[in-house]
Amino acid sequence: MSQEPEFSPIAELAPLLRAGSLSPVTLCERILDRIHRHDGLLESYIHVSESALDQARRAEAEIRSGAWRGPLHGVPIAIKDNSFTADMPTTAGTSAPGIEFPLVDSAVAERLRAAGAVLIGKTRTHEFAWGTITPPTRNPWRQDRIPGGSSGGSGAALAAGLCLAATGSDTGGSVRIPASFCGVVGLKPTFGRISRRGIVPHSWSLDHPGPLTRSVADAAILLGVMAGYDPADPGSRDIPVPDYAEAVGGGVSGLRVAVIRNHFFERNQPAVDQAVEAAIGWFADEGARVHEARIPSLEYGLGAIFAIELSSSTAYHDASLRAGRSAGFAPDVRRLVQFGRFVTGADYLKAEQFRHVLMNDYARLFETADVVLGPTEPITAPPIGADIVALGPHRESALAATWRLTYPYNLTGLPAITLPCGFDDEGLPIGLQIAGRPFDEPTVLRAAAAYEKAHAWHEQRPRI
Repeated sequence: MSQEPEFSPIAELAPLLRAGSLSPVTLCERILDRIHRHDGLLESYIHVSESALDQARRAEAEIRSGAWRGPLHGVPIAIKDNSFTADMPTTAGTSAPGIEFPLVDSAVAERLRAAGAVLIGKTRTHEFAWGTITPPTRNPWRQDRIPGGSSGGSGAALAAGLCLAATGSDTGGSVRIPASFCGVVGLKPTFGRISRRGIVPHSWSLDHPGPLTRSVADAAILLGVMAGYDPADPGSRDIPVPDYAEAVGGGVSGLRVAVIRNHFFERNQPAVDQAVEAAIGWFADEGARVHEARIPSLEYGLGAIFAIELSSSTAYHDASLRAGRSAGFAPDVRRLVQFGRFVTGADYLKAEQFRHVLMNDYARLFETADVVLGPTEPITAPPIGADIVALGPHRESALAATWRLTYPYNLTGLPAITLPCGFDDEGLPIGLQIAGRPFDEPTVLRAAAAYEKAHAWHEQRPRI
């Protein structure tokens, strides 16, 4: 364990908490102190729980009495501000008048509380989980850079040691983008693996809740708590939840690894390509059977997901549009919500037909592969206010670039994880993305944990 427990993985802290060597109250106090000292600069939280210390005291009493609930018992975890909580307000990042959300727990909050976690606060989200910037949150690695989005508050808070883990939601990459930019682990599980009940909808067929953590083992712990069937979510799948922690320990020898050369390697910053190629080389050196592949249909994916996401978001916000409440939305979000009115029924149908084609293409790929490796982001965290980013000789919209490599796994619903695999010349983190078959999170976690164990990227932390 680090001398600073706020930067230690939960997997290392849990035995200390259970044995009484570390007090949940002390841990909570340390986290609250760091929030007090650093979040004025980072602005990763929109609300800090007034009951956090009471939750920690209750956890400590339960542990002392022998009522151990598991590895999250007494651990401070942050909740993204689009997930309902009974004891903290939810805003979904909006200050538009006339929009309120109930004081009830989402399924994710319920499960974390049942596991004994201390829900320490609500982290900022780009308004209604739309964008990839998350204003006004700043990246802990460089405060002139964005943290990514829409779960940018979760990524920034975790990287800065202002929580031990955090939740996010991922519609086109909103867990993995901030995790990559902030140098932490972010997991988007298979669609239907974690209930969306009590999370403000963005796109009913693309939304995936998921954890952001300090290590792959911690991602396995949180997934084990957050996953499970919920009949109140029509997208939830009634499939048994395995012991994900068991998956974190195997090597990669004999693992069949595909590298999709088109789309994922065509327009990246050189530092990203170098770091990811080195990671691919490591897998080959360790005995994985690496082969290259192509999925030409990916060329049309951005248009498809944009049509689905725009129309879905506009449908959810229809009442606000008709009532004029959307005038209070941030300009970028208001434009996107309004643009959805121009997506025709034919456009939406073609996008869904393309989704079916892409899912079939990936199914064929996974006949000869266990996982797919590639970059999470084509870039490292861009400057705040940058509308255009440079990718070697190419220039691209920052919005398009930031979710270009993550959205395929929202369209297909496949599980995908990002973990640190290096840094660029400016000291900004680079993410490696590993995807797998539907509901095969164990293999994804196995591959990610093996790479993480052999490298120390996840142990580095920003200086604030």
